[in-house]
Order: sequence, then structure tokens, then C-alpha cells
Amino acid sequence: MKRILLVAVLLVTFLNGLVAREGMWVPILLGKYNLEEMQQMGFRLSAEDIYDVNNASMKDAVVLFGGGCTGELISGDGLLITNHHCGYRQIQMHSSVENDYLTHGFWAKNRAGELPNQGLSVSFLERMEDVTTRVLEGTSGISPEEAEAKRNRNITAIEREAQENGKFRATVRPFFYGNQYFLHVYKVYTDVRLVGAPPSAIGKFGGDTDNWMWPRHTGDFALFRIYAGKDNEPAAYSKENVPFKPRKFFPISLKGAEPGDFTMVFGYPGRTTQYLPSQAVDLILSQRNPDRIAIRDTKLDIMNSHMGRDAKVRIQYASKNAGVSNSWKKWQGEILGLERLNAVESKREFESRFRDWAMDNGTWDSAYSSLFNLFETQYRDYAPLAKASDYYSEIVWSGIEIFTMANYFNIFLNQVERQDEISESAAMSLQRLVDNFFKDFHQPLDEEMFARLLPVLVSDLPSGHLPDNLHQVLKKYPGDNLIRNFYRKSILINQDRLNELVTSNSVKKFKTMENDPVFQLFRALRNHYDVQVGPLVNRIESDLESAMKPYMAGIMRMMDGKSFYPDANSTLRVSYGRVEGYEPRDGVKYKHYTTLEGIMEKDNPEIYDYDVPERLRQLYRDRDYGEYAREGKMPVCFIASNHTTGGNSGSPVINSEGHLIGINFDRCWEGTMSDIMYDPEQCRNIALDMRYALFIIDRFAGAGYLLGEMEIIR
Repeated sequence: MKRILLVAVLLVTFLNGLVAREGMWVPILLGKYNLEEMQQMGFRLSAEDIYDVNNASMKDAVVLFGGGCTGELISGDGLLITNHHCGYRQIQMHSSVENDYLTHGFWAKNRAGELPNQGLSVSFLERMEDVTTRVLEGTSGISPEEAEAKRNRNITAIEREAQENGKFRATVRPFFYGNQYFLHVYKVYTDVRLVGAPPSAIGKFGGDTDNWMWPRHTGDFALFRIYAGKDNEPAAYSKENVPFKPRKFFPISLKGAEPGDFTMVFGYPGRTTQYLPSQAVDLILSQRNPDRIAIRDTKLDIMNSHMGRDAKVRIQYASKNAGVSNSWKKWQGEILGLERLNAVESKREFESRFRDWAMDNGTWDSAYSSLFNLFETQYRDYAPLAKASDYYSEIVWSGIEIFTMANYFNIFLNQVERQDEISESAAMSLQRLVDNFFKDFHQPLDEEMFARLLPVLVSDLPSGHLPDNLHQVLKKYPGDNLIRNFYRKSILINQDRLNELVTSNSVKKFKTMENDPVFQLFRALRNHYDVQVGPLVNRIESDLESAMKPYMAGIMRMMDGKSFYPDANSTLRVSYGRVEGYEPRDGVKYKHYTTLEGIMEKDNPEIYDYDVPERLRQLYRDRDYGEYAREGKMPVCFIASNHTTGGNSGSPVINSEGHLIGINFDRCWEGTMSDIMYDPEQCRNIALDMRYALFIIDRFAGAGYLLGEMEIIR
């Protein structure tokens, strides 16, 4: 009996040790590095079930959605589910004050009612391949500049060959800072139609207040459908196109997620930087994040003020506001997490161990001493340039909207000056940009951005990082004069005059833009950055990136026998963990799930993001949950210990049997530093429970016909 008890204790201890495995793993290498551990944690399938080139596998049911999210197939007729916030721009583009799909939701009554989305695409990974040898061929024994040129030529040749005359999109991406290279070959579908989306009070419930937070009650999903030509191949939008027939789609489980259950997230994480040196982490923590947060404080204050006063402005700026606020809040959590982990000192301690290892094996002086000196000097020189780069990015490139229009015309004028003519295709492209710009432009809001943000450039950056005429403009037009006598004098805010200019087809008329005061200021800022700031930023970043290659190789040699995962770079990855709550601070312990009861506790008709739709209130009062309830309650979200980041939005959360149980949409605020430093005790991904999604589709929206094409595991 004692022996049995001892075995039981050891088994429990072992299983409890199988917690979150840090990492975003390359699917083609799971069999080598991860499968055994995954199966010990409960996974019941094979590596080939996840990734297989010759047979249908999970990879064939996962797509890169648009430019930065993930989506997954849930029917044999091309039905795709992703996050509401991933489809937010498309929902917003279809919305108007008369048809406010953001507020009220949208559900196609049939396939004829599904809405096309210009510019939206989904990409299926056909295959990936280690091409390191081919990329590095012919690069040894030559100068660094020659080696880089040779690598680029090799990459271009590999990509061109894999594209098969335009049939596929192919990219070669460096892993481990260029110690390894992988080819990724995609098939891209461009006819993707909106099928359904819940109202924002469900799909974006809690808004910015709840963003990055747990407990969470957001029904963050939207449905799209992929269409193809009659041969099931990619085709431009046409009424003749038919629903795409995938090789694989995910069955949906109603069993839900219980503590300790194995979970896997499969998707396209955007960017992580786990291997940065201490100087880089210190710069992020002490300068870059605080600077960007402060600027976005102002931007959000202006946006929220105008959006709160006008329903049209709220729709126009909904997507823009979400984009600004998302990173703003994430950076704040990242600072707190890095400080709690004492991240800079932890990095320095690791670097000290690395130095001792290199000295012990006699490679410090010959291989690594110069690298560490470079990190020290280059990051010191980089800091003021990074500040300038961040300010230009936040204020000039993506803050003041009239500068966006100035940039369109600056690019166009540069082409005109080179060619001394206006091509019809270029003019049409510019016309589309102008039309799209003014659809979502509110001049009073941008005037306030202009008046409040331009002085920030002057007050926070040294004069050498700014053109002289910016100082002159602010001195000449103090206070309200900056708007009345400078901003409003610009043609760039006059849609009719811009349309007249675009359709004139006159090089001479186009060049009159060079006399526009705002255009002149933008061009001065653009030219100053391109000549005085940008090249220095690029050179230092290139030097630091190059130095990371031998440093990364040294880390891997030092820790020989350890499995390493490459930083995320928007390529398909697998992360795995288990369903579990966490304790963010002393005396606080979070459960692993939330329910509809929590939504009703937050219900507040006075606040847009918390104004629960009456239909949902009624379903709650009647306890009309159908087969989707759990012990009499309606599950909404759950958390698990999968390592995720931006780009994993919309990723499938898969159980041990390969069934879809959730849709990843966020991380807990205490764990947002996981892009830089992972903490298994605090890092949790937040997922929408698929039972809540089905409940909303069926009971709330009355679109149960869509469930008929899904495979539901009861």
C-alpha cells in the first residue's frame, strides 16, 4: 500500500510539472522536439495529424487571415471563424449610420447575402522547407557585404522557383537571427466574404477597459466564407465563384475545457524577441514603451472625446481607435511584467554566465568579447535615434491624418517627377486612396491631433532630429492660428479639390501641390527623417541584427541539448499547454473560465461597450442556453497556459483529440511581457469558448442554419 501511494504521489507530481511549455514551435519539427512531451500532457494524435504535406492535416484548416491574424475552417463549404477584432475593419467598412453593423451585428440570411471584402485575403500554407544550405551557398570566405548580397540573390532564386509562375506565394524567412532559413509556400484566396458578426456589445464587450484583462467576457468572433473558382482554385471576386472545399476543417467539441486539459494553439504569431540582450530590454522598459504610451495617451484622449459626441465619428474611428489602444495597454502591462521579473538584471546574469562559459572554452576573446562591446556601444548610440524614430512613427506617420494624405501625394509626385507623366493606373490608385481616406476622416478630430501633437515633437526631440521649418511654423502660427491660418489653408483637407486635381491628368497642376503649406511641412519632415535619422537607425539596427547571429549560435552551443524555438515571425507555429487559472498577486486567485452571469453583472446601458443587447438579456432570464450550457451556466471564455502573441488572434484552440474548443483572442495583462520574457506562472492566453460562439449564432442571432454545415462533437 505504501508503494502504491508513493507511485501515486510521484505520478501527480510529474503531471503537475507538465505545465506550460514556453515556445512557439515549428510544426515540421514537432516529431523531433515536442511530440513526446505533448503526448505526456494528454495529446492523443500524431505529429502527422498536425502537419503533413502529402495528406490532409490540421495545417490545411488554418489560414493566415488578412495581414496579421489567424483563422480556421469549420465546415466543408469554406466557412471560417476568426476574431471579431480581426474582422473589425471589414465590419466597419460595411457599416454606416443607417446600417450600423458594428452596433447591431450582421448575419447573412443566405449565401447570396454574404458581403465581399475588397483587399481581404487568406493564405494556406502548402509546405515549409529548411533551405539553410541553399541560402548560405557561396557566402563563406567573402566580405559581409558580399555575403549579404549573395544570400539575397539565393533567397530570390528560391522564392521564384517555389512560386511556380505565380501559382503560389513564397517567402524565405530567417530563424534564429539567420542561423537557419525556412521556405514557406502559400496558396492565397482573395474572395473572402463576411457571413456573420455579433454586435460590438458581444464581439467587443468590455472594449478597451477589459482589453488584455482577465476575467474576460468578450464574444470575440466573426464568420467569413472563402470562395473559389469552380476548380476550387483561387479566383478574383465573381458571382460565379463557389464556396471553397478545404482538405481539412475542424470538428467542434461541446465538451469544453476543464482544468488540466491539454490545449494546443495553432496559428501565425507575429513577433517575439526572447533572446534580446540586456541593453535592448532596458531600452524598451525605460524609454521606448513609456514614450509611446505617453503619445498614445494624447491620441486616445482626442479620439474618445470626438467619438463620444457623434455616432458617425464613432463608426469612422472605431477600427483606428482599437488599433491605437491595443498596443497602448499592452505596453503598460509589459512594463509591469518586466519589472516584476526583474528582466534587465536577469538578462545581465545570463550574460555573465555566458561570459564565464566562453572564457572556460577559450572563445571569449576570439568570438564574443567584441559582440558584447558592440551591444554596449551601439545601444547607447541607438537610444536617441530610437526615440526620434518612435516619435515620427507615432505622430507623423500614423498620428496626424492630414500627413497620411500628404504622404499619398508625396509618393505620387515623386513618381511624376521621375517619369514626367501621369499613368492612368497610378491616377486610379490615388483616387481610391483619396476616397477611402475621406470615408473615415473627421476634420475637427484631426485638427486637434495636429495642434496637440506637433508641439510634442519640438518639445521632446532635439533640434537636430527635426527640420528647421517645423520650428518656424510653430513660432509663426502660435495657438489657434496653427489651425485657422495653416492647417485649414491646405488643399489636403478638401476632397472636391483633390478629386479635381486627380482627374485633371495634368503634371503641371499636380506640381502646384508643392506650394501647399501642410504638404511642404510633411515633405520636410519626410526628407529630414530619410536623410538625417532613418539611415542611422537602419545602420545600427542592421549591425545589432548581424551581431545577434553569432550570439544566438553561442547560446545554442552553450546550452547544447536544450530544445530551442525561433522567435515568432508571422510563420505557422504550434504552442501547447493546459487549461489552468493563475494567481496574479497576493490574495487573488482566478478561475479558468467565465460565464454569462459575469456579462450580466457588468451590464450598463449607459456605457457603449457594456450595453448588453436586450435579446441576450432575455436569453439569460429564460436560461435558454440549449445544449451549450455547462452545469446550468453558459460558458463564455477560458484561459490556458499556451505561449501566444499578436498574430495568434483568431487561432484555433484545440483539445487532445484535435477538436476545436476555443478561439484564441488575447493574453492576460500580467503576462504581456511574454514577447520578451516568458513566465509560466503568469502567462495565460485567453480564448472564447466555442460553446458560447455556437450559442450566439444559434440562440441569439437565429442563424442556426450555419450549424448544419459544421461537424459538432457532443
